[in-house]
Amino acid sequence: MPTFIYKAKSQTGEEQSGAVEAASQSDLAWKLRQEGFFLTSAHIAGDEKTGSKLKRKTLGLFNYVSLSEKMIFARHLAVMVRAGLPLDRGLQILSQQTQNNYFRGVILDIEDSLRKGHTFSDSLQKYSNVFPEIFINMVKVGETSGNLEEVLMHLALQMEKDHELRSRIRGAMIYPAVIVCVMVGIGILMMTMVIPKLADTFKELDADLPWTTKLVIATSDFMAANITLTLLILAAAVVLTRLLLKTEGGKQMFDFFVLKIPPFSTLSRKINSARFARNLCALIDAGVPIMNALQIVSKTLSNIYFKQSLADSAKQIQKGEPLSKILQQFEGLYPVIVVQMIQVGETTGSMSEILKNLADFYEEEVNNATKNLSSIIEPVLMVIIGIIVGFFAISMIQPLYSMMEHI
Repeated sequence: MPTFIYKAKSQTGEEQSGAVEAASQSDLAWKLRQEGFFLTSAHIAGDEKTGSKLKRKTLGLFNYVSLSEKMIFARHLAVMVRAGLPLDRGLQILSQQTQNNYFRGVILDIEDSLRKGHTFSDSLQKYSNVFPEIFINMVKVGETSGNLEEVLMHLALQMEKDHELRSRIRGAMIYPAVIVCVMVGIGILMMTMVIPKLADTFKELDADLPWTTKLVIATSDFMAANITLTLLILAAAVVLTRLLLKTEGGKQMFDFFVLKIPPFSTLSRKINSARFARNLCALIDAGVPIMNALQIVSKTLSNIYFKQSLADSAKQIQKGEPLSKILQQFEGLYPVIVVQMIQVGETTGSMSEILKNLADFYEEEVNNATKNLSSIIEPVLMVIIGIIVGFFAISMIQPLYSMMEHI
């Protein structure tokens, strides 16, 4: 039988390493589990090939890993750990399954780090751009408590819920986005092809034009003569808007208006409440202290005001204030039911179960809200389109009627 050089950890966090004969890595993992240890890395003595030789050098431009890829990664790794497969072997298998070249390189680098004696959580920490803080902290707790497979499965479930939430919101916004793009396209065609012909007619008749018509014609002349520049200006406006929203001031301004404009204000509160409850529940179940859990959860929320509220709550928790009383200060953010349910959880000692129920409730609320979102936005878009079309119609048709009256 081959001799394996291995490293393992116990449920209390005690580390063990050495060399032992075993029929396979699975057999070695089973033997160690009988002794209360789970295998973190192993290789046959004399076989020093590591995943670092297989790592892929990638360009930073394509360093992106989707939420669904991380979800599958966590779920599959949990199954492998539960089956007794060493972490490094499981990572090597997962690296072969992923289609994302950058993610493959990340997984192989983490595997190499494990072989060098680093913990799984420390290895993940190097890729904080890929794995969020909540992922790394829960893995760290799982390593310490010895229930890493349960933590990974919990993480997979949490990411699955988050993925469903994002998909519903994205799906609800597709229809309005398509309508806006079509409106812009038709507007450009009108300004560059239709309006110039009407403008030539007005010039031939030497008609006295109102200021609105002159404005439309001047804009049309500019766009028709500089169509490339016009498209570049539109593209630049989109890019600058996205860059502005990534700045702290721009994000704060956008989030402020989102919380003030219905129906987006209600939807934003429900989305952030669902994420807050789901992520806090996961961290509490993993054994993370409430103060640290609030700090971690604050970084997972999309709205800057919710982020700040949880960061402030973490500081006040340290002073001994109950979470329900702290959240009452942010009545414009958290629905009353959230505060009341958390108060019940604090009183009964069933905070985790209460948070899970809250998350399920608000995820269902978001699902119902996004189903109706298109029907709410549609009439608003129709009104906006009507105003724009009415402006153009009055600007271009009014002079024609005036000329007809003088004939």
